Amino acid sequence: MGVEPENTLSSFLHAQHAGMDVIELDLHLSKDGALVVMHDADVDRTTDGHGPISAMSLAELRTLDAGNGERVPLFEEVLDAVTAPIQAEIKDVAVARALAEVLNRRDLVRRVEVLSFHDEALTQVSALVPGVRTALVAEFYGPEVVDRAVAAGASAVVLDLQRLTLETVRRAHAQKLRVVGWVVNTPEELRLAHALELDGVTTDFPEIRRTGRFMA
Repeated sequence: MGVEPENTLSSFLHAQHAGMDVIELDLHLSKDGALVVMHDADVDRTTDGHGPISAMSLAELRTLDAGNGERVPLFEEVLDAVTAPIQAEIKDVAVARALAEVLNRRDLVRRVEVLSFHDEALTQVSALVPGVRTALVAEFYGPEVVDRAVAAGASAVVLDLQRLTLETVRRAHAQKLRVVGWVVNTPEELRLAHALELDGVTTDFPEIRRTGRFMA
């Protein structure tokens, strides 16, 4: 989020109040197996702490300031705080099993879509959670990303807008895949997204929303 500390409860509530269709968040596992919400593999950039998330216990992570005095949130805290649909991005393949447990226990198949750069993470979640919707994320890719998504059983691709071509979009649509572009933060990027016939985009600034379906 460009208007609140990223991956905090305040950022998700802001996105929900702004009318975003879906809220995207990123997941890692703490040293003791807690499913925590943070983009990077370490805490240095977005908190006042230092070191990898995987080397810190939940208790240690909870002492950190994630911005404006907020704590690093647990995934289930976000689920309880917001009512909007969620895109949960797996940043580490090890997260897949823990996320699957929460999705099954809380019956979240309809509410949560699982995203990942890792094909194997999507395959694993799909095997553990019948009916779950998944999306393959890619930054460096060509038209073959469509074949990867189909092989992983994904229903969508989430792709770097600056590398997207109409050819890739139409190839994805021919395979019944939704296409989401990231990141759209300017009017110029918004116009490009419309020209590419995208099904949705992600943005750090909910107020840029004008038309179509948006995620933040």
